[in-house]
Amino acid sequence: MKIISWNLLRSVGASVDDVTALVRRERPDLLLMQEATTDIDLLPGRIGGHYARTPLPDRIHGLAMWSATAIAPHILHLPPGALIRRLCQIVDLGDFAIANVHLSHGQMLNRRQLRCIAGILPARGAVMGDFNLLGPALLAGFSDVGPRRPTHVMGDIVPIRIDRCLIRGLACTESRALPRATSDHSPIVVRLETTAATLAAAA
Repeated sequence: MKIISWNLLRSVGASVDDVTALVRRERPDLLLMQEATTDIDLLPGRIGGHYARTPLPDRIHGLAMWSATAIAPHILHLPPGALIRRLCQIVDLGDFAIANVHLSHGQMLNRRQLRCIAGILPARGAVMGDFNLLGPALLAGFSDVGPRRPTHVMGDIVPIRIDRCLIRGLACTESRALPRATSDHSPIVVRLETTAATLAAAA
């Protein structure tokens, strides 16, 4: 399954036209978005498919996902920070479940949020999105399979790798970052599969 994650940079970054072009060019099975605003709600009218957006409490932006097939994400409220109450979207894709995240900036808090998500994911699961996390994730049982290059330029000066994908009980056969354009984040692409070995290990 080909999955793309992209932090759109709310309102001033990637537009619905940019997202439409990405889907038409890359043809993902699932697109995960962070900092999506109401403008992105036009996406299914452009390309069809199924779409779900969940605003963060008291914010103009939130998480969204698009798929060519039906999706019904479950919403999990995460341990809150001092300013922003975070949540994640979790969708069951049949063979595995994936969480779409935009985690807090606090480096102890975002790792606690990851542990909260890991605790409810099934044996075959993935966490993907904007982690706001520096250094190793330190999430037991999960492998970091996202692209190893910087995906965000902080303050247009410092390149950092904060858009990631962690997996458990799955195999990653492709991992790359796309060029950064209208957002301050690069879209990241992974291809995740369940193999005989991963199925046996998760049983």
